[in-house]
Amino acid sequence: MLRHAILILSGNSFASLLLFARNIVVARLIPVEDYGIAATFAIAMAVVEMASQLGLHQLIVQARNGEDPRFQAALQGFQLLRGLLSGLLLAVLAGVLADFMNIPEVAWAYQVLALVPVLNALQHFDIHRLNRSMRFRPMILTGAVPAVLSLLAIWPLAAWLGDYRVMLGALLLQAASATITSHLVAEQPYRLVLDRAITRHALSFGWPLLVNGALLFAVYQGDRVIVGRELGMLELALFSMGVTVTLTPTLIMAKSLQNLFLPQLSQETDPRSDHHAALCQAVVQATLLSGAVLVPVVQIFGPWVITAALGDRYTALVPLLGLFAVQQGIRLLKNGPNLISLALGHSIDAMLANGVRVLFLPLAWILVVQGYGVVSLLLMGIVAELLGFALSIVLVLRRLELSLRPSWRPIALTLAMMAAATLSAVAPQAGLSRAADGAVLLLFAALSISSGLLYRHFRTSRG
Repeated sequence: MLRHAILILSGNSFASLLLFARNIVVARLIPVEDYGIAATFAIAMAVVEMASQLGLHQLIVQARNGEDPRFQAALQGFQLLRGLLSGLLLAVLAGVLADFMNIPEVAWAYQVLALVPVLNALQHFDIHRLNRSMRFRPMILTGAVPAVLSLLAIWPLAAWLGDYRVMLGALLLQAASATITSHLVAEQPYRLVLDRAITRHALSFGWPLLVNGALLFAVYQGDRVIVGRELGMLELALFSMGVTVTLTPTLIMAKSLQNLFLPQLSQETDPRSDHHAALCQAVVQATLLSGAVLVPVVQIFGPWVITAALGDRYTALVPLLGLFAVQQGIRLLKNGPNLISLALGHSIDAMLANGVRVLFLPLAWILVVQGYGVVSLLLMGIVAELLGFALSIVLVLRRLELSLRPSWRPIALTLAMMAAATLSAVAPQAGLSRAADGAVLLLFAALSISSGLLYRHFRTSRG
C-alpha cells in the first residue's frame, strides 16, 4: 500500500508542479495585467466544467460493473456528448463572460478556448478503469506528459506572442497531448456507445456532482470573479498567484487521496464491518495530515517562491500567503468524509458541504465593495470552509453510524493549528505572530504523532 501511495503522490506531484512552474514562468514573462487576463481563462473553463461535471471518472471506479467494456464505451460516448455541449456553451457565452470581467476585447480567446473541453472529452477511460486494480501509471502519464509539453512550449510562445495568448496556446497544447497520451497508454480498444440505461445510471450518480460542480465553481472561482470585477486585472493577477501557490499542493494531495482510497473504500462490501471502520478512520486522518501540512510548508517556502521566482512585482502577495494556506488547508479536510460517502454512492454529501461555502460569497462580495479588501474575502472563506467541514463530518456520521472517536484528537489538533496560523497572518504585533508560528509547528508535530490509525493502515495493507 505504501508503494502505491508513493507512486500516486509522486506522479500527481510531478504533473502539478510542472503546471505550477508553467504558471510561474508565464507570470514572469508577461506583464502583470496580462497574467490577470490569463487567469480569467481558468474562470471561463470552470464555467464549462460547472455545467457538465457528472463524475464519470469516479463512476467507472465506484461502479460494480466498471470492468464491463460496454459500460466503459457508454461512459466514453456520454463524455464526448457532454464535451461537445460544453464547448458549444463556452463559445456562445464568450462575449458575455468577457463583458462581465470588463475585458470585451478578449472574447475571441474564450471562443478558441472552447476547443479544450472537446479535446478533454475524447480521452480514453482506460486510465481511470485501471485504477480499480490499483494500476495508476497510465493515469499518471496522461497527466505528466502534457504538463512537460505545456511547460516547454512557454518560451517559444512567449517569444512569438508575448502576452496573455501564451497561456491560451499552452492550455490547447496540454488538452490535445493529454487526449493523445490517454489513447497511447490504453489497453482496451476505444469505443463509443450511447446506452440509455447506462446514461440514466450516470445521471442518477452524477446529478449531485453536477450541482456540486456549480458550487465548486463558486468556491474555486467566485473569489477570483469578485476580485477581477471589483478590483481589476492587477489585483486579480496577485490574487490568482496566491491561489496558484496554495491550490497546487492542495489539488495534488486531494487527487492522490482520491486515487488511493476510493478504490479501497469502493471494494468494501460491508460498510458496517470493523475493517471498513478502520479504513474510514485512516482516510479521515490522512486528509487531516494532508490539509495541516500545507500551512507550515507555505509559511516557510511560500515567500521564497514568490520573491525568487517572480521578483518584486508580486511582493504585495507575501503577507497574505498564510490566509491562503489556511483556507485551502481547511478545504482539503472535507475530502475525507466526502470520499467515504462517495464510495457508498452518496455523491450528494460533497454538494451539501460546498453549499455552505457558497452561502458566504454574497457577504464577501459586499465586504469587498465596501472597501475591506482581499483580507476580508479570505477570512470569510476560512469561516465558511470550517462550517462546511463540520457539516461533512455530521453527514458521514449519520450515513454510517460511524464513530470518529479515535480521530477526535487529530481533528482538534488540526483545527487548533489552523486557528494559530490565522492569528499569525493577521496579528498586528511581530512578537505575537512569531509565537503563533511556533504554536503551528508544535501542533503539527502533535498531530503527526496522534495519527496512529493511518500508520497502522499502511503497515497492515498489502502492496
